[in-house]
Order: sequence, then structure tokens, then C-alpha cells
Amino acid sequence: MRIEVTRDVFRLAQVFTISRGSRTEARVLTVRISDGGATGWGECVPYARYDETLDSVTAQVASLPETFDRAMLQSLLPAGAARNAVDCALWDLEAKRAGRRVWELAGLPAPEPEITAYTLSLDTPEAMQAQALSHAHRPLLKIKLGTPDDMPRLEAVRRGAPGARIIVDANEGWSAAIYADLAPHLLRLGVALVEQPLPAGEDEALIGMKRPVPVCADESCHDRASLPGLKGKYDVVNIKLDKTGGLTEALALRDAARAEGYGIMVGCMVGSSLAMAPATLVAQGAMVTDLDGPLLLAEDRQNALMFDEAGVHPPMAALWG
Repeated sequence: MRIEVTRDVFRLAQVFTISRGSRTEARVLTVRISDGGATGWGECVPYARYDETLDSVTAQVASLPETFDRAMLQSLLPAGAARNAVDCALWDLEAKRAGRRVWELAGLPAPEPEITAYTLSLDTPEAMQAQALSHAHRPLLKIKLGTPDDMPRLEAVRRGAPGARIIVDANEGWSAAIYADLAPHLLRLGVALVEQPLPAGEDEALIGMKRPVPVCADESCHDRASLPGLKGKYDVVNIKLDKTGGLTEALALRDAARAEGYGIMVGCMVGSSLAMAPATLVAQGAMVTDLDGPLLLAEDRQNALMFDEAGVHPPMAALWG
């Protein structure tokens, strides 16, 4: 089995800003695994928040033995970007070997389109209102917040898109006091969900705190091992393949979280259609789907995912799976 890792850069359509900083391009790693007859591929986005870099993730992939399978992989690498790209490449390789789609191999129903959120970058209230106005036709908008003075931004987005469903992502940027002040206004303005309002290491403050809208764990939830620490704090978990370490654990986390009564959100880092393709399988029937990565790019892979009024469509076999 031969593994090849390459670095790819995709220009963003515009500057993308969250509470931690801004970027103008998506830097990803593409992993290709060949068995001499077929090649499967997957993509990951190393994330500095989790102490990942392009170099460190490449080194993790290079550390793998010459021979292993998807079951072995789960213990060979930790949950994270490296395992994600390898796991998804192995799923793609298995599908090509079998001449079947990944969802058939996984015992899943054939996937259908899912309405996806479209993300509005953190900016001034005026700029965010303009963004909202430009995308007011979309059924679901996600607002990047996470500053001590977010109320004007929230009001501005609602003015710009009065009919859209809205979710909010604070990216760990609020304190307990800020969130407590904002919470009733989130309800008043029709916000349907708030992601990770507090830093992952400080979210004990959510226990016993009123949650007038559902609160979703993002940075606080990586894989099934995270679930015990979420009790009493969160209502929803955000499943991202770059956190779970691939499709295999993402599907297992989805089932385990649902069994414990959590709602499901399926999210993404900013990457290409190749990164989103496996996540469309996890997103089936989710409370919230947030797989808009390709919509934020100025360029994408060949055979890219299709987005239309029905949402994000499952991948063609020519792309993945």
C-alpha cells in the first residue's frame, strides 16, 4: 500500500474572519492511498487551535506502517486531521475496489441533499448587515461572533436577513457573563442555535445556566470520549471529521450522541468539496448541516459538490466514495 501526501491551497472568495483571526486561503493536505490497482483519496485541514500544522500532520501520516486497514488505523493515530484524511482515503479505496458506494459499504441509506448553513464572516455591524442582505435568500445563515460587543452585529444581521433562520458561532469568544447577557436577545432575534459560547476549558459555567436556545459543543466535542464531559452543559454536538479523525468515528459519534439525547450538527473546517464529501453522509437527518466550505472558496476540486435550493448534494463517484 502506497501513501502520498500533498499540500494544496485554495483561494477564498473573500477574507474569512472569526474571533481567532483572518485568512485569505485554505491550506489543506490531500492523502492518496494506492494498492496497485486503485487509488482512494481524502482531505484534511490541520488546525492550529488543536496544535496541528501542515508539517505535524504530514509527519503523523508518514509514521504509519506499510500495511494496515481502517480498523487498525483507529488506534494507530489519534482523533484529528491526519487520521481523518487517511480514514476517508481508505473508505474511498474500499469503494473503488468493491465497485460500490461508501454508503452501501457502511450499511447506510442512499444520501439525499441537506440544507446547509452559509457562514457570514466576523466584521463590523455595517459590513455584516451587507453580507446578510447579499445572502438573505439563503434559508440558513451562520454568524461568526465572539467579541465583547456582539449585540450590534446580531441586530444588523437580522435587519439584513429578516426571514432567514440564524445560528451563531462564538468560537469560544465569550465569557459566562457575556453569554448570560446575550442569551435572551438570541431568543428575541430568532436565533436557532449557539455554538461554543465559552472556551472549552471554562464551559463548566454552563451547568445550571439558562439556555433559552440550544447550545452546541464544538471545540468541547471531538469524538465519543468527549461525551461524558458534555452532560449538563450542551444540547447539541457539532461533528467535524477533522476532529473525529475520519468518517468511521464520525458515524460512531453520531449514533452515540443521539443515543444520549443530543441533537446533531455536522460542521466543517474551510476546505474543498473533497473534505465535505464524506461529511454529507454523517449529515443525513442532522438538526443543522454546516458544510459550506466550498461556497467560501474562489476555486474548488474537479467534480465538485453541487449546491442548489435543495442544499448540498451527496458526492458523485468521480469525486469521492
